[in-house]
Amino acid sequence: MAATSRDSGFHDIKRVHLIAAGRYHDMDFARIELLKLIGEIAGSRTTVASGWGDLESLAAADLLVTYTCDIAPTPAEIAALRAFIEAGGRWIALHGTNALLRFLDDGRIGVADDASDFVDLIGTRFLAHPPIGPFRVEVEAPEHPLVQGIEAFDVVDELYLFERRAEILPLLVAPFTGSTVPFAADRWENERSPVLYLRHHGEGTVLYCSLGHCRSHYDPSPNGAFVTHPLRCAWDYPVYYELLRRSLRWGIHRN
Repeated sequence: MAATSRDSGFHDIKRVHLIAAGRYHDMDFARIELLKLIGEIAGSRTTVASGWGDLESLAAADLLVTYTCDIAPTPAEIAALRAFIEAGGRWIALHGTNALLRFLDDGRIGVADDASDFVDLIGTRFLAHPPIGPFRVEVEAPEHPLVQGIEAFDVVDELYLFERRAEILPLLVAPFTGSTVPFAADRWENERSPVLYLRHHGEGTVLYCSLGHCRSHYDPSPNGAFVTHPLRCAWDYPVYYELLRRSLRWGIHRN
């Protein structure tokens, strides 16, 4: 039977796989907001998971979107993720995706040392952040389409600080000097931390954005702090939604 125009349109659909899961964040809020943004883009269909184990949906996807914290894939899941990227897949990794914590005997917060293959794929390993507060985000690559026309902006959020694990192309950065107690990496000098960057791997690309912390009353904090009002941080800023929309168009329609 000859393919109909309806059949052709079906084959043009782009598949998105969304993982929103982990600790210390309002995953329900992030999941819903990301699904609404993906739904704005015509020609996409989305599968949703609460962990890394749905390898069938990942293999069928054109774009992977992750909003996770403190959950690492297994070696088999990392191998599937690497194969997805190397074959040309695109991955939008948000906020705590590269944050894998280890609580030290002296009360400080360190990072897990058994997930090197995973953070190597992302390109950075989270080490610390100062208390939630205002900071300035600067445009590092003003001609790149993902940030073209966006001016430097101030935001209240967690300023993530990293160990770089691979060659990356920073698009947005945030300067920082100061203390990040109670994290083990507790002192930073003249850091220009990547806020949005690209990391090419094989035929595919990772786009990482560190912004977007969110917590509700019901989400525990690593230091036990209780929030009386939900925290939305960068989610309260139109510029963050603009960055997310551009990122999703980049991932779904490759533009």
